[in-house]
Amino acid sequence: MYIIKVKGKAKIPDYIQLRDDNFVLIAYFRADRALKNLDKYGLEGKEEALQQVISELPFGKLRKLEI
Repeated sequence: MYIIKVKGKAKIPDYIQLRDDNFVLIAYFRADRALKNLDKYGLEGKEEALQQVISELPFGKLRKLEI
């Protein structure tokens, strides 16, 4: 799974994209909202670790998600 942070413009907020190994979009959510329904993506119980990755992730850089 891969993660990328997309910078919003004007009234559009920053977003996070989760992509599978084929780079197909599997999740798209606001960076500033609480993480919900992560069990659908196999990330249940990893909310704090994922939030840490999101806060350190630079905009526009695709990174392999290893948590």
